[in-house]
Amino acid sequence: MGNKESLLIDGLKKCGLKEEAIPTIAEKMETYINEIILFNSAYNLTNTSDHDELVIRHILDSYAGYKKIAELAENLKNNGIEKLQFADIGSGGGLPGIPLAAAFPEIEFTLVERMSKRCAFLENCAAILGLKNVKVLNKEAEKISAESFDLITFRAFRPLDQKMTKTLLNMIKKGGFFVAYKAKIENIKEEMSGIENLIKEYQVENLLVPGLEDSERNLVVCVK
Repeated sequence: MGNKESLLIDGLKKCGLKEEAIPTIAEKMETYINEIILFNSAYNLTNTSDHDELVIRHILDSYAGYKKIAELAENLKNNGIEKLQFADIGSGGGLPGIPLAAAFPEIEFTLVERMSKRCAFLENCAAILGLKNVKVLNKEAEKISAESFDLITFRAFRPLDQKMTKTLLNMIKKGGFFVAYKAKIENIKEEMSGIENLIKEYQVENLLVPGLEDSERNLVVCVK
């Protein structure tokens, strides 16, 4: 096994993915990384085209939320929802939507992206990776129908202000969740204090990203 592959596989293990699923997921993610590297300059998908940086800062960062999202999915299933509908809002290059869709094949994922050329990239990736549980929606978040999803997630998205939070809450079903990948806890507290009239309670889950142990990463979880 080469160093490139082992970096990803070791990281997936540390993120708590199911042991038996890791080889398949790792293979899909290596293909995905190659696609990002190939199209990055044309589509401005991520801030790096370096293989190892993509593994750590984007793929493993997306998977750092895996265990918490699996727990929320189980919670939703226990409430009687058979076919879960998740969405990645402002998906860009497909992060965290594509990595999560590869890890949760039983859940339907909608990648919401307003830029049509990025949507073409996302559709191509879903096809190449054989992700039959992914569909791409070329739309602005504000134009999504009310109560479309059981859980929405986003990463590297704009700050949570009044307008954006109302938009996000509108698209989630009652009892559903929104899960935001964020960095420093001080910034999270500041953002959340500005929307406390909309979100009374929230949970912050500290994320440990393999290879980024010195960087503070958190998951903000809110229930509707």
